[in-house]
Amino acid sequence: MGGKNNKGRRNVSIREYLEQQEYELLSEFASKSASTKGRDKPISSDNTRTEYQRDRDRILHCKSFRRLQFKTQVFLSPEGDHYRTRLTHTLEVSQIARSISRALRLNEDLTEAIALGHDLGHTPFGHIGERTLSRLLNKNFSHNEQSLRVVEVLEYYGDGLNLTWETRDGILNHSSGGRAATMEGRCVALADRIAYINHDIDDSIRAGILTEDDLPKDCIKVLGYSHGDRIDTMIKDTVQNSFGKPEILMSPRVQKATDSLRNFLFSKVYQDGWRTEEEKKCDFVIENLFKYFINHPYEMPEEYKKIFRNEGAQRAITDYISSMTDRFAMRTFRRIFEPDPFNVI
Repeated sequence: MGGKNNKGRRNVSIREYLEQQEYELLSEFASKSASTKGRDKPISSDNTRTEYQRDRDRILHCKSFRRLQFKTQVFLSPEGDHYRTRLTHTLEVSQIARSISRALRLNEDLTEAIALGHDLGHTPFGHIGERTLSRLLNKNFSHNEQSLRVVEVLEYYGDGLNLTWETRDGILNHSSGGRAATMEGRCVALADRIAYINHDIDDSIRAGILTEDDLPKDCIKVLGYSHGDRIDTMIKDTVQNSFGKPEILMSPRVQKATDSLRNFLFSKVYQDGWRTEEEKKCDFVIENLFKYFINHPYEMPEEYKKIFRNEGAQRAITDYISSMTDRFAMRTFRRIFEPDPFNVI
């Protein structure tokens, strides 16, 4: 599409055509890639991809994204093949967010980029690791803040992914207490909640912790009696109540049922006694790794030794441990603390 036509006028590139289409087809509330606030470090333009498409691709191909497949969602080292991991959760969030975004004529590329990057900073062992690091640091460790640090600093050996401001804002503000500046970021925040409420119910039933009969009847009556029905209700209700508005909203009836179902999960799954023993084990592993590397910082990989020299031990060790997958954390713990068997002659 580039170059000049016979009359000497320059044809637009594919990227310019896509940017033009955004202005013509997307909602007035959508983020337009040609109007991005940009990146911290300038880069040359791409003739075939918009800036938000480039963000999505950079996230998709980074190491932190690949590690999500071996990070816990709720169930630690599950025996079955069908439990969610942090990666499958991310893909479900992306699907839900894109469905809402497309229906509301928002920028689906930006929505997808934020969704794919929103959990890159999660610790091993899910929120257990987040809680343990908070205790060891004596301050709150937030996975959303760590996700932002991953894309701004840790990827590419300290250079970061150099994403647009809008994608980084959405990643930082996807969790409770934050409010993204863009409609796409707010879309991902709600999609995150829709995804984990529903797939954590599904996994809990598969694990035998819950049954369908345990689910609160008042919530199920509003949202639906199956996994698919509940997601469908939440998505459609969000679209119906957000269309033509500068906000992502559920109806009061569906929002109340969704919040009640989330509270039920906190009571019966996230904070119930069945997790106590495995939480203690995970806590023990992370605490001992943290203490070990405080005393042996130069046993970390070179990229984290550089952080140690520039930003101190706690910052480097937090970055290193939070980057670990569940199985790498366990493998590192065994390598350090379990003695090799003696050779018998």
